[in-house]
Amino acid sequence: MSHIVEIKTEVRDETAISAACQRLQLEAPTQGTAKLFSDTATGTIVKLPGWRYPAVFDTQSGQTRFDNFEGRWGEQRQLDRFLQGYAVEKTKIEARKKGHTITEQSQADGSIKLTVSVGGDA
Repeated sequence: MSHIVEIKTEVRDETAISAACQRLQLEAPTQGTAKLFSDTATGTIVKLPGWRYPAVFDTQSGQTRFDNFEGRWGEQRQLDRFLQGYAVEKTKIEARKKGHTITEQSQADGSIKLTVSVGGDA
């Protein structure tokens, strides 16, 4: 029985992965092959706090592979936190490419509100 989990969130941007790691004060991501419990995964490797095995992002396919054994080897909220940080950083990158400004506001429930101002007006 495998404990490998695959999710549909597509993480494809190396720059946004690095920015999310920096934002969350994680080790810089690396490229390579990582050992999971009973398998290996190749791609961008991110070490999450308290996780026995890393999360591995294949930026070509958008696939994420990890093994936290249903939370026993790492809290799901750490991956969710990373994915939220990735989404924020990716949004900021894309908004800036189009010349827009973006403001960020943390919410009491842990969510993040992003406001994109078209044309760069803040």
